[in-house]
Amino acid sequence: MRSYFLAIIIGALFLTVPAAAQNTVPSDLVQEKLIKTYLMTFNDANMTGNYTVLQAKLAKPFRDQFSPDKLKQAFKGFADQNVDLGIITTKQPVATTPSKIDKRGALVLRGQFDTAPSRVTYELDFVPSESEWKPIMIHVTVK
Repeated sequence: MRSYFLAIIIGALFLTVPAAAQNTVPSDLVQEKLIKTYLMTFNDANMTGNYTVLQAKLAKPFRDQFSPDKLKQAFKGFADQNVDLGIITTKQPVATTPSKIDKRGALVLRGQFDTAPSRVTYELDFVPSESEWKPIMIHVTVK
């Protein structure tokens, strides 16, 4: 069985879901939107080799720190495998641990998509940034 692994902490990575209730775990629907929106933007960047859109969705301090070329280098191993996560759009994420707000104030989402022949698992941490939940950590595995 092949395993494609990517773990990177990039500061804050985007999204358009309001983070107004910073100490409240968002609804399942909002969590699904966060997970799928981020993973599909990540997927598009990896599939096309164009990290401009992904970079544009970073929080300002991290947009300044991570150019599209730096993102491309960071995700090179994943992109080189031509892993297409598109199938997740038709699946529901399945939480492997309860979603929570941790001591940092980060929304912690852990789960998987029951996809075949490979399973997509994710670990995503989001923080409120610019009035939105934006990822600060991603760990994606395809086995």
